[in-house]
Amino acid sequence: MKIAIFGATGMAGSAITDEAVRRGHQALAASRHPREDASPHVESRAVDVADIDSVAAALGDADAAVVAVRPAPGQEGSLPALTRNVLDAARLHDVRVVVVGGSAPLWSPTMPGRRVFDDPAYIPAAWRTIAQASLDQFTACQQHPHEWWTYVSPPAFFEPGPRTGRYERGTDTLLVDERGTSRISAADFAIAIIDELEDPGEDNHFTVATFGSDNETMENRA
Repeated sequence: MKIAIFGATGMAGSAITDEAVRRGHQALAASRHPREDASPHVESRAVDVADIDSVAAALGDADAAVVAVRPAPGQEGSLPALTRNVLDAARLHDVRVVVVGGSAPLWSPTMPGRRVFDDPAYIPAAWRTIAQASLDQFTACQQHPHEWWTYVSPPAFFEPGPRTGRYERGTDTLLVDERGTSRISAADFAIAIIDELEDPGEDNHFTVATFGSDNETMENRA
């Protein structure tokens, strides 16, 4: 499979690119500043996601696309438009899109009927700007005419870390352990993204998390 990864130099995008190659796929690593890669399975390309023609060209021979774009501080509001550009191009080429989203659109595990965005236990004031952007990004996906998309929300803490090979797949409610902790490493999140591309579930919005060292990978496709 040839996977176009937009935002391939960021934390999530880099991990997803590496995982795709690890699993035998061809990766088109698209970013404003191309990454230097020695692997023959990675094609690094300068792509401006704000330029629909640039995005469409990158998707010309792709089998799937991953949106792993994270705007710079102060530019978070551009995220929905950038995501729409990829969806527009994907619709043109009939390509599936997996969006690396945020946790804000998930339902809160402690406040029934409320989004994580509204739960200060998981979205402190300092995170509200990017949380609003991810909520708007999710709405942009829901409203877009290209229906072949999946929005994957990371847990509350999404950070660099080792590849354990373990994660639990949930639905559209934030996954937490008995202490209320919700986290995953970028490397394990990347496994979930490639798993979804290789073996798609039925949900167009789900989340994943890692709990403890003895958990085995779970894929609950409810």
